[in-house]
Amino acid sequence: MTTPIPTRADVHFRSGERNCAAWLYLPDGAGPEHQVPIVVMGHGFTGVKEQRLDAFAERFVAAGYACLVFDYRHFGGSEGMPRELVNVKRQLQDWRNAVAFARSVPEADADRVILWGTSFAGGHVLVTAADDPGIAAVISQCPFTDGQAAGKAMPKLTALKLMGKAFQDVIAARLGREPVRIDGMGRPGTVAVMSSPDALPGFEALLAASGLDQANLAVPARVMFEIATYMPGKSAEKIGCPALFAVCDRDSVAPAKTTIRHLSKAPWGTVKRYDVGHFDIYVGEVFERVVSDQVAFLTANVPPRVQ
Repeated sequence: MTTPIPTRADVHFRSGERNCAAWLYLPDGAGPEHQVPIVVMGHGFTGVKEQRLDAFAERFVAAGYACLVFDYRHFGGSEGMPRELVNVKRQLQDWRNAVAFARSVPEADADRVILWGTSFAGGHVLVTAADDPGIAAVISQCPFTDGQAAGKAMPKLTALKLMGKAFQDVIAARLGREPVRIDGMGRPGTVAVMSSPDALPGFEALLAASGLDQANLAVPARVMFEIATYMPGKSAEKIGCPALFAVCDRDSVAPAKTTIRHLSKAPWGTVKRYDVGHFDIYVGEVFERVVSDQVAFLTANVPPRVQ
């Protein structure tokens, strides 16, 4: 039997001086007198909500959860210039404002907000949950946890060229010029943030599964300074709620060994491991296994109906 596709509303919330675009999903029967948990969902590096986040949200809604799926400022339907700017401080602010908006939804239970993040956002949800003791649960999927480990996984020559571009971009920004951009994904040997053999094919498969023909996004190169110093995995030990960590054992973007070392310190954490690469988790049979595990985690730890 095919699960019906839930309806969703286009909404927005304020973050800084700009609006973030989002989708709000509500399950059948949700209302001010029958409030349900709400899952706040965000994408990874260069990602937008159209890249398979709807597939995950639809499964959560079918299980009785509301979902708020948003784009960061500078990405997708959200405001912000320059476009495709990855800024950790701003993205964490977007997460805080998304959570605040979710708590204001009349059909949502403000005491049962769940964070769901993938890849770069898998790190953001660790930081957000550690800073907000009111979060009910966390799902962190193939998370970026350690900028130093990610840097070591890059070919040294590629890393040096990327940092050179980053210096050029910082100077361009100070002079008021257009950003110096670098590719988010590329083939091995190219100057791209992710250039492992599976990166570009995996990204293209994700786009195809999303029904998109969007080209590889190029981002302002200054982000390389942030990637190198961002260590969200250190926040895992401060998370005071149940957390599910979906780790890809063959992850070429967020090395699994380092990821598990950080996540094992979460007091209420559970690590589920999958023998796949970073991008495999979004599509096909692996997606079915992963999303089923996530629904089971949610219903066990934050049931959609208060008993």
